[in-house]
Amino acid sequence: MRKTTGACLTIGALLAACTSVQAEELNIYSSRHYDTDERLYSGFTEATGIDINRIEGEADELIERIRLEGDNSPADVLITVDAGRLWRAEEAGIFQPTHSELLDERIPAALRHPEGLWFGFSSRARIIVYDKDDVDPALIQTYEDLARPELKGKICIRSSSNIYNLSLMASLIEHDGQDAATQWANDVVGNFARAPEGNDTAQIEAVAAGQCDVAVVNSYYVARILNADDDASKAIAEEIAVVFPNQQDRGTHVNISGAGVVAGAPHPEAAVKFLEYLASDQAQAYFAGGNNEYPVVEGVKVDNPALEQMGDFKADEVNVAVLGENQPLAQVAFDEAGWR
Repeated sequence: MRKTTGACLTIGALLAACTSVQAEELNIYSSRHYDTDERLYSGFTEATGIDINRIEGEADELIERIRLEGDNSPADVLITVDAGRLWRAEEAGIFQPTHSELLDERIPAALRHPEGLWFGFSSRARIIVYDKDDVDPALIQTYEDLARPELKGKICIRSSSNIYNLSLMASLIEHDGQDAATQWANDVVGNFARAPEGNDTAQIEAVAAGQCDVAVVNSYYVARILNADDDASKAIAEEIAVVFPNQQDRGTHVNISGAGVVAGAPHPEAAVKFLEYLASDQAQAYFAGGNNEYPVVEGVKVDNPALEQMGDFKADEVNVAVLGENQPLAQVAFDEAGWR
């Protein structure tokens, strides 16, 4: 396990005054693989004096590990990306309810589990990237527009097994119904420029290279490119533009990075303190500045040129818990459409 240490320091009114030197520690299992998260861990230790031990891995592997460890698991907190993965952990019985007035006050209801099993601490939008020289943005103002026959042979997107696409499909099922969502998937498959391959960055690069004209990606992948100083990224940024879909109706589909207290956590009080720290202005600013995500707490100041350049948008306010609940139906829809 990796450990960070630090001195005791309060952060405004969000964290109570630190106690005297304590031996308490916190064990975190995390599937977030971002170097900038180090500031989250060190910031918490500095604020509370609680040492952090951390195990990192893929989300499904960590969920299975905690499940197999059972009552003997040392895990206090599980952090992962996407409400669909939080749902998988929930289904495996990984989480216990957390009751915190601070979290209920600061985290919007749409971005946390209705019964407090997990909370979203940063968000990202699933947006449409397009070749600004070859595509009329009026054709791609909604996710539903991706099924238009005018886009035949123009779309690049990841595989149906990708959790981001499963969650997007789950949201379409919630809003449009299973039959309409399945037909949408079938029509989008007919519009593929190539078979699904690569990550979100690969889709953006494909648009810039002229391999396709339209792609669907998470917002922070675009922001990374816009904030980069290298010539290759600058060249990509010159070729693309973005649309935040469904601004005239329900809003753009958003997802979260989130965390919950593990059932049987050996340090439950420290675990709750950590979740509350993630809702602090300081931690929220780290999320936005470090990984180009959006803070979930209203009013947090964001110092990120790319996010400012991309602009504000209306977000879908459906509770992200449905992204997991509808996940099995989403996979059925993809399979029936032949989306591999």
